[in-house]
Amino acid sequence: MTLLWLPLRLSACAALLILPLARASSADPAPAYPDLSGGRVQYAAFPKPLESYAAPSGSVIETILARAAEEPFNVAATVIFLLAILHTFAAGAFTRISHRLEHEHEERLKREGKRSDSQPDGVPEVSFKASLFHFLGEIEAVFGLWAIALAGAATWFHSWEDFKLYVAKDRVFTEPMFVLVVMAIAASRPVLRFAEQMLSKAAALGKGSPAAWWLSVLTIAPILGSFITEPAAMTIAALLLGRKFYRHRPPPSLAYGTLGLLFVNISVGGTLTHFAAPPVLMVAAPWGWDTPFMLEHFGWKALTGVVLSSSLYFLVFRKELRRLSDRADGVEDGIIDSSSWAERPNPVPPWVTLVHLVFLAWTVYTAHYPVLFIGGFLFFLAFSTATQHHQNTLALRSPILVAFFLAGLIIHGGCQAWWIAPVITSLDDRALMFGATVLTAFNDNAAITYLAAQVEGISDAAKHAVVSGAVVGGGLTVIANAPNPAGQSLLSKFFPKGISPLGLFLGALAPTVIFYLCFIILPNGPAKAHDPGHAEIVRASAVTQPPAPSCSPD
Repeated sequence: MTLLWLPLRLSACAALLILPLARASSADPAPAYPDLSGGRVQYAAFPKPLESYAAPSGSVIETILARAAEEPFNVAATVIFLLAILHTFAAGAFTRISHRLEHEHEERLKREGKRSDSQPDGVPEVSFKASLFHFLGEIEAVFGLWAIALAGAATWFHSWEDFKLYVAKDRVFTEPMFVLVVMAIAASRPVLRFAEQMLSKAAALGKGSPAAWWLSVLTIAPILGSFITEPAAMTIAALLLGRKFYRHRPPPSLAYGTLGLLFVNISVGGTLTHFAAPPVLMVAAPWGWDTPFMLEHFGWKALTGVVLSSSLYFLVFRKELRRLSDRADGVEDGIIDSSSWAERPNPVPPWVTLVHLVFLAWTVYTAHYPVLFIGGFLFFLAFSTATQHHQNTLALRSPILVAFFLAGLIIHGGCQAWWIAPVITSLDDRALMFGATVLTAFNDNAAITYLAAQVEGISDAAKHAVVSGAVVGGGLTVIANAPNPAGQSLLSKFFPKGISPLGLFLGALAPTVIFYLCFIILPNGPAKAHDPGHAEIVRASAVTQPPAPSCSPD
């Protein structure tokens, strides 16, 4: 009966997510900026819309300094954002402190005789300090924690009412909700087994060894992301890499190289279509880019880069991959414990798998409409309960953490346009691509392309440059691309000290360079050069977080 109550509890939680979307028009407050270009409004007094600043008359540095002087909150918001980024680099240290405190706590309980087994269903005493440092070491929790500091700064410089309006009216949290739902469905046993069976055809060419699975997942799953969206592809790829590769304990160089390659391949692999990658989705409508256009200008370059990057890493790490294959000899790939219910070999009926795939397709199709895809998720929970003998326990911890991460990034990212926009608009084509690649490491890549979409007079060459840079740099850090936190959450358990941001950066650097060269050297269609002096921000007011990728025609 406990399992039967689970969908009801989750339904109540989902309802709480939907309720804030309701708008009581009669109670709507007056917007602080009611007449922004494009018919937009902004309810909170911050961030100051870009079009309300004085027209830039000096260098980029002078423009940024002038905006900082005009709106001091800008500086506070960016300092808090940078501190949050630094916190992600220190997450491993907090995790180690947590483990030490937990060990000391366990030893104290043993000495005091409090580790009794007389009540096996009881909850042992928990170390609050160890739990606190554990949460400080969760990368997915970092930006949400620092959102508290941003709330304090916003209240100090403006008001609490403004902060409430900022998060309730001016920010869009569709993407975190979408990622939560699509991760939960993609990680279900029927979907994962289906993906495993499909990829096993390619892995069979290498006799199903860890190396064969490694190459299959890292080349096929990123391309799959162009059709099922990048978050779903990341979830499937990370889970399969964990089962088929990481469980064999690869050396750190190979472990981080694989993680970096996965993040970069997923980021660029979603560019075959116009709806799967958030940075592409942000510009597809205003620039008139459709799937044929993406295939012609980006897709074939992405395919080339995926093959080259994966092949290069396969050659570089061939000895380590061979050792993993030798270590796995005699052990059936993917089976960790044959007696484990979660790892049971029982087949999933085709009709159950089909229903799960329909739920996944529905979620992708309705990705812009939380009421529809969350409603579909509630039906999915009911179906999972009715077929629970074919399911594993629904894994919600990672999806919730990832959604929390993205929500925090949306809150912080919305206050960074004041300095990002001048940088983007001051660069020529080649510098723009490099600048977009670098900026993406410090801010979600969809925010970068969104700002570029607000620039009037930007040339075709500049459009290609900024989108290319945004997707190419999407694997350098966890925050660079929306699906990255999903991979980080699912694979962090295979890194005893937590995932090092520096290790991830170094692992992603080589494939980033390869993709960068592919997008520079391989030809584009005819395009006019970009003159930064004629680019002008006319519509931007803040970094609006991109909606979740969608297959819907609108």
